[in-house]
Amino acid sequence: MREEGYGPASILLSFLLGGVVGAGLALLLAPQSGAETRRKIKDLADEVKEKTNKYIDETREKVAGAMDDGKGYYEEKKSLIKSAVEAGKEAYEKEKEKYAKG
Repeated sequence: MREEGYGPASILLSFLLGGVVGAGLALLLAPQSGAETRRKIKDLADEVKEKTNKYIDETREKVAGAMDDGKGYYEEKKSLIKSAVEAGKEAYEKEKEKYAKG
């Protein structure tokens, strides 16, 4: 059962959005020229974009790893089930032969 609360992705996204809003307000309220303010906003946007892309790449790697783990688990269990079915068939054939002779 899933516990109530926020996941790491939600917390990180909230942190990033809060930082963007706070930085944007600070830039807009600071006494600077328009050109300098626009440059700072652009720099901030570029930084957020870079961090977001990095987070997305890390998340993709984790998801790919989890999928690989899941495939390995599936293949392992598939092999075990196949072995069990084969063993059951062999046991059935032996019992069938035993009763056919007797």
